Amino acid sequence: MISPALPADLKASLEQLLHGTSRADAAARADAISRNYRDGGTSAPIVGATDAIAYAGARMPATYAAVAASLNALAEITPDFSPGTLLDVGAGPGTATFAATQAFESLRALTLLDANPALRDLALTLANDRPRAATLDYQLGDARKLLASAKPAELVIASYIINELGDAARDQLADALWRATAGTLLIVEPGTPAGYARIVALRARLIAQGAHVLAPCPHDAACPLQPPDWCHFVQRLPRSRLHQHLKGAELPYEDEKFSYVALSRTPPPSRPSRVLTQPEQSKVAITAKLCTPERLRIAVAPRRDKAAYARFRRLSWGDAISSESGRE
Repeated sequence: MISPALPADLKASLEQLLHGTSRADAAARADAISRNYRDGGTSAPIVGATDAIAYAGARMPATYAAVAASLNALAEITPDFSPGTLLDVGAGPGTATFAATQAFESLRALTLLDANPALRDLALTLANDRPRAATLDYQLGDARKLLASAKPAELVIASYIINELGDAARDQLADALWRATAGTLLIVEPGTPAGYARIVALRARLIAQGAHVLAPCPHDAACPLQPPDWCHFVQRLPRSRLHQHLKGAELPYEDEKFSYVALSRTPPPSRPSRVLTQPEQSKVAITAKLCTPERLRIAVAPRRDKAAYARFRRLSWGDAISSESGRE
């Protein structure tokens, strides 16, 4: 399990790169770029080193935390998974790659794809500041075009990228991502109803092509959730003083909402149920909403059942849990 917090050396490198830059200017740039992304835009407004560093300082910690949480869930389901090759599509400043190298010491070859030269330059600078055993090849260009000639990798990650595309382009990218996947594909998106809808559509499309869901779903069937409900998770992460300033925030922490799916060419031997919301505790019981291999289920651990109650007290939103736990 890796920490959701940005590694100390990576955080220090970002702070050093921003040294001497007006914090107010950097915060304004980061806010403008973030608003563009939230409105469905691309990385086009990031046109220089200051833009890239400001944006990374504001967004990299939360993106890293979401990818780290997703990789932790993947590793929990497949503890023997030891990928040697990584393909990071829409890599930006390399956030997903940095998380993956923390999660898997087995990685020996890293390939990153992105069209933004400022983000590529930043990623290479940050990578050069960190020790690594793997080779790194960051290819500049449209990720969809570069995928056509990309060598298949054992782990493919696309984080916070499919939201930038229309429906047809998104389907084409999904197919290309799957063709480039030799083992496991991880998709991470914002934890909004729209982000979840994109995940569900991609999930269904690739299951039809032979993919098997590893996480978070304990099955390959259609998602049982009905609107206005949607599948998403929350990862809390600490904020540095720089992060607080760039975000214009007062709290020393941030809760990043995200949706994700991990798909494999090989079905897992078993898939545990998943806790879909934070369990509710009362004086008499703890109640947890679970997605199980068969259906949605509300599991209850009464206080009088000391073993079950103690087990449920340790549960958090997003945890995997044995399907037989708790009573209806």
